Amino acid sequence: MDTENSALEPEVLRERLRLLKVPLDILGLEHLGDIIRTLLDAGGGKNIILLSLWDFLRARRNKEYRAYVLSAALVIPISKSLVGGAWFISNKQVPRYMPFDFVVRLLASLEERELSLYLLGGKLRTLRKAEKNIRQTFPHLRIVGRYAGTFKKAQEKSILEAIRKASPSLLLVGKGIAGGEQWIARHDAQLPGGLRLWCSDLYEIFAEQRRHPSQYAFDHGLEWIGYCLQKPFRVFKVFSYLYYKSLLLVYRLFKQGDTS
Repeated sequence: MDTENSALEPEVLRERLRLLKVPLDILGLEHLGDIIRTLLDAGGGKNIILLSLWDFLRARRNKEYRAYVLSAALVIPISKSLVGGAWFISNKQVPRYMPFDFVVRLLASLEERELSLYLLGGKLRTLRKAEKNIRQTFPHLRIVGRYAGTFKKAQEKSILEAIRKASPSLLLVGKGIAGGEQWIARHDAQLPGGLRLWCSDLYEIFAEQRRHPSQYAFDHGLEWIGYCLQKPFRVFKVFSYLYYKSLLLVYRLFKQGDTS
């Protein structure tokens, strides 16, 4: 595992680890506002990734997704397994964040500067309710556009143009978009500067159509139980989990993690 220190500002330190070739950022949420300001002031598009264990494994086997992760401005681990893996390999304490809590902190940081947000993805009814609740919670955050994720390919060009004209500080992309999270990477050159973040099913949580895991479940790495109850086939991901554990063991025994 390699480590890289990058001072986003003199008083703000972000440490980037590479766990089996995949980057993870050590980031204190107390510095999030400063880091967001720095990223936006630097100009250009900056991708933020909330990385699960399954995303981590996808980054190791999928060239396109790996390039997307490696080029991201921030890679925030959301899986207890990733945090445990970092500790197992290097004794580094890497904080993890519940996706909902992280996005709420991010929106609060943008609201402090009265910056802007564009909502893309989700079902129209869900998106409208999510937008209403976000407006109520963050009244000084300017929502400069929204579009549901069920659009046809022929509409994509006009949607991209609308996003460019709106030039949001943050583009929040959710489910329903063709290509999922990789839609952001595939349209990187066509998107304006600012932050981009794939939020998966968070629109449903903002719309109060589903609950996020409890803090207790998240802290103890038990959120997967709820996900398996919603989609029982996910139980088969246990084999991917065992594969991940074997990769960590191989690295620990033979120190080959960055070349495997």
